[in-house]
Amino acid sequence: MTLEFTRRQLLAAMAGAGIGASLPLRAESAMDNNGKRTRRKDSVGVALVGLGGYATHQLAPGLQLAEHCHLAGIVTGSPHKIPAWQEKHGIPDRNVYSYDDFDRIADNPDIQAVYIVTPNDLHMPLTLRAANAGKHVWCEKPMAMDAAEGQKMVDACRRNKVQLTIGYRLQHEPNTRRLMAMAREQPYGRILKIRADAGFNAYDDVDPAHKPWRRLPQHGGGAMYDMGVYSLNAARYTKGQEPVAVTARQEVRRPQLFDGVDETMRFTLEFADGSVAECATSFGEDMNTLRADCERGWYELSPFQTYDGLKGRTSDGQTFADAVPHQQARQMDDDALAILRGTAPLVPGEEGVRDMRVVDAIYASARDGGQRIVL
Repeated sequence: MTLEFTRRQLLAAMAGAGIGASLPLRAESAMDNNGKRTRRKDSVGVALVGLGGYATHQLAPGLQLAEHCHLAGIVTGSPHKIPAWQEKHGIPDRNVYSYDDFDRIADNPDIQAVYIVTPNDLHMPLTLRAANAGKHVWCEKPMAMDAAEGQKMVDACRRNKVQLTIGYRLQHEPNTRRLMAMAREQPYGRILKIRADAGFNAYDDVDPAHKPWRRLPQHGGGAMYDMGVYSLNAARYTKGQEPVAVTARQEVRRPQLFDGVDETMRFTLEFADGSVAECATSFGEDMNTLRADCERGWYELSPFQTYDGLKGRTSDGQTFADAVPHQQARQMDDDALAILRGTAPLVPGEEGVRDMRVVDAIYASARDGGQRIVL
């Protein structure tokens, strides 16, 4: 029997998951005489901590589009980057920091939140410093090197009465929100199996002697930390449950490039109801699919974790591809509104800790030859 999941049912499920507050950004902000967006008086001032590619090409443009937050400062260990950022974004000298003098940010009323976009091993120490300075923290994924670090971050922010949210941009995105609603509504019956794959083929054309931080174990390099968190987080929100056990195996096809870190990780999550999620991540294979096989049909997003162009379809021929003007702008606006309203963020630090506990188990299983690890 084919179960038709009507538009009305979808809207009801979306409302139940809180998607109504996460519809596409509205162009309601006032414009000045030059056609540029003017800043709201209650806009959250954000300092970007780390000025790499993601901050440059995604977050800074997103902050220009956002309605409830704006780029107010920068923190960098690369002084040569400062002049261009100041010129392009109008950042005054008083809002420019190095990692050495970062703690002075406590005395800056222009900045209410910091967005940490550094190598993974710096996430915890910088979060602790920001929290102690009384600033709200937005931190990229993975939130830390392990669950113990993640919990320290949660505790520090709670102790200092500031918010901690993790940069899972997809949990703010409407197509993903639809899958999260379907996990609860179960329009095709109980989920039996999930497939979640996220990866790309990279580094073939680089000098093996040149080691960017994503290939260095001391900085949290490897496919699992980078792309694997997409697969893991997607499996969890698609199922709507926490896994109870995991098995994993690590693959390295190009040892000259991946010395001490995983090039590919394949892992299976087990859930209490007997269902499983078969997941994979890689720096050596292109993969980008999220699928749920259910009792009476299936649905999927493919691609499911690109910056745009997410496409969903179902076993009975329905399709969905809700466009978002800018995913990171949506994410940061949601997080800014949580600060302004004093409400819980959509993706709090505790969500990151839940992922890190599974990441810890995945690495433990891979080290032990695929041993089953109970969570």
